[in-house]
Amino acid sequence: MGSMGEPEIPEVDVLIVGAGFGAFTILNRLRKLGLSVTIYEKGSASGGIWYWNCYPGARVDSDTPIYQLFDKELWEDFTFKERYAGGPEIRRYFQHIEKKWEVDKHIQYHKHVDGAVFDEKRHQWLVDCSDGSEIYCRWFIPCIGFASRRYTPPVPGLSNFTGDTYHTAVWPQHGVNFKGKRVAQIGTGASGIQVIQEIGDKTKHLTIYMRTPNLCLPMHQRKLDPQEEEKKKANGDYEKAFNDTRKTFSGFTYDFVEKNTFDDSPEDREKFYHSLLIEQGGFRYWLNTYKDMLFDQKANDEAYKFWRQYVLTRIKNPEKQRLLAPEVPPHPWGTKRPSLEQRFYEVVDQDHIDIIDVNENPIEEVTATGLKTKKGLVEVDVLILATGFDSVTGSLAQLNIQGTNGGTIADHWKDRTQTSMGIAIPEFPNMFFLYGPQAPTAFSNGPTCTQFQAEFVEEFIKRALAEDLTRIEATKEAEDDWCKRMNEKWDITLFPKAKSWYQASNIPGKRVEPLNWAGGMVEYTTSLHESLDNNYQGWHTAKV
Repeated sequence: MGSMGEPEIPEVDVLIVGAGFGAFTILNRLRKLGLSVTIYEKGSASGGIWYWNCYPGARVDSDTPIYQLFDKELWEDFTFKERYAGGPEIRRYFQHIEKKWEVDKHIQYHKHVDGAVFDEKRHQWLVDCSDGSEIYCRWFIPCIGFASRRYTPPVPGLSNFTGDTYHTAVWPQHGVNFKGKRVAQIGTGASGIQVIQEIGDKTKHLTIYMRTPNLCLPMHQRKLDPQEEEKKKANGDYEKAFNDTRKTFSGFTYDFVEKNTFDDSPEDREKFYHSLLIEQGGFRYWLNTYKDMLFDQKANDEAYKFWRQYVLTRIKNPEKQRLLAPEVPPHPWGTKRPSLEQRFYEVVDQDHIDIIDVNENPIEEVTATGLKTKKGLVEVDVLILATGFDSVTGSLAQLNIQGTNGGTIADHWKDRTQTSMGIAIPEFPNMFFLYGPQAPTAFSNGPTCTQFQAEFVEEFIKRALAEDLTRIEATKEAEDDWCKRMNEKWDITLFPKAKSWYQASNIPGKRVEPLNWAGGMVEYTTSLHESLDNNYQGWHTAKV
């Protein structure tokens, strides 16, 4: 017992917040170092974003086998059923991990972390939860990703609506029946596209309120042959795929080709585009294309022109052609993350589905029975908000984690988002975060990014244990240098020309700035490990 008869506050070496890909990756690595590791998860099951992502049609946009943890002991006896796994399949995969790794020994559900303060005498974080409990930890690792704070737009009169309202970020676990319903949906981002193509055929009428057309790519979804996948595992194809991700810009198995757009003749260029977009599908048209596509406007225009010609063949309605594949692109192609679609264009081309451009016809108000624009009132039974997240910074900034000089992470980011290599923050010692701001995050295959970050954290803590270091903190110089490099990499691309969540311009009033490292995965991981050289040049270290 503590003083005055109070119970002792429990203590662990490592506290991880969240139970998704990053959390499970780092859990296994750190417990192998002999550390005591606990995970706090606010939901009732593991999966991270894939516990909450249960809206119709939710699925990943990275193909098998790289959308999973790299550990052979996990993939050798688990095979996904589809090229792009859906939400239920991802949850089945997490159940497999839990069983295989006996995660139940380490995890506590329904534990919502409210805040934390660093104890300088103990070199430990004191973390408090919404249930009033506290815990000490030497290493504090939030793995809450970039999409855990949902965004609801300030639509006038939203609370007036008397029908059913659903947000894709907090969809009911039991599902929703849309058969014969009149539905309105605000938003056409990734979740919006997936919902539309899933429910469009079932609704009596669907009205889509769109701000910017999503320049979608064909997913080319297919069932996987279990025998064929077992052959790939035996032949070393899975291991090769994981190793290939270490050499590419985005942590996928493919990369930009080593030539520019106009190095090819128009005929060869068209053949190349056709192969990427129509024959292979997925993100290849975005990340396996000419190396100047995201840097040179004329090269980008060529990519958009071919994409538009292809999409127009799939839409018959002239007005929907104008809205979904406009002659003048809304932004450089690929500077907003393109969604992967299955039948999206065929679904929205149906007569019982309307699209309203909110730039031309803003939503004036939501009434008790529907949505009103200058075109009139559309009465609906159900309203879907597919409006995404306060992405990348919103997740960490919402927690009351106190820095050593006072102030929270939100305070630290008052004038600009600033981190050391997208993994640590000065004044927040012994804290690492995965898949957050200023890392490759949204420009990467998620499990690849968290894998490489986890490898770095493991190496750092292994050195700290060997050298009896109990306090490590990123230097202000390292943070300033990273912010400078962040902007340099961002400014030479076409990304600044797009209004997107990549730079927080999807949230009204939020500061516009690059939130993701645009220099590629290889340079990023090199920077992480080089920071440990020359007697920890990017870090302050100390012992109790």
